[in-house]
Amino acid sequence: MKTTLIFATNNQHKVEEIEKVLNGYFTIITLKEAGINIDIPEPYNTLHENARAKARTIFSITHQNCFSEDTGLEVEALNGEPGVKSARYAGSDRDFQANISLLLHKLQHIEKRVAQFRTVITLIYNNEEYYFEGICRGKIISEQRGTNGFGYDPVFVPDGSNKTFAEMALEEKNIFSHRKKATEKLIAFLSKQSTWKE
Repeated sequence: MKTTLIFATNNQHKVEEIEKVLNGYFTIITLKEAGINIDIPEPYNTLHENARAKARTIFSITHQNCFSEDTGLEVEALNGEPGVKSARYAGSDRDFQANISLLLHKLQHIEKRVAQFRTVITLIYNNEEYYFEGICRGKIISEQRGTNGFGYDPVFVPDGSNKTFAEMALEEKNIFSHRKKATEKLIAFLSKQSTWKE
């Protein structure tokens, strides 16, 4: 019997990305599949605190092993913006076209566009909390390219590629992905637990 975890998200894109990395190592139950219909607030100023709050919320409801993640795009020239506010950069309605437009507007006279995506995963496993981080460094380009992915993917080019995330198939994106790096650390941790089952 494989380890089963509830994934504290309503974002199907994130579910698909993480399931691709898991490759059957353990089983994910989404909030919808768990019968949980809530939008968990992200009120804090750090990815770490938001990820922890989401995991604790789901654990308080289910008392089952679970994990959550929070991801932000951090642009060096903007002192780390949009960061923890990445999903709501241009307002509370999570309009990523508006978010991208605001980002490009702020960068329009800036040549150095170094940026990174950073993911923090919080795992609650056997009543203990654990944290895993993944970073993908790259740059922000001045025009949108590609139709895959979500969020800021059309304007982010990872180091080592000339494509935006939105120009990549999911398999190619996962070569670079911040979310994959954090998830691989999660897998490595779970694989060492005494209760791990193949």
